Amino acid sequence: MFSNIGASELIIIGIILVIFFGSQKLKELARGLGESSKEIKKIKKEIEGGDQPDV
Repeated sequence: MFSNIGASELIIIGIILVIFFGSQKLKELARGLGESSKEIKKIKKEIEGGDQPDV
């Protein structure tokens, strides 16, 4: 679906996002997404590690 998006389209999308949300709000959103991703990875490791029997 999105395999035909090139660099110019991504730049246009980025400019539109900055216009609508502002650069400071985009930084906050990116930081929040990064923290959420870390938490999800941490929980995934805990779940996968929990399946192993303790020896």
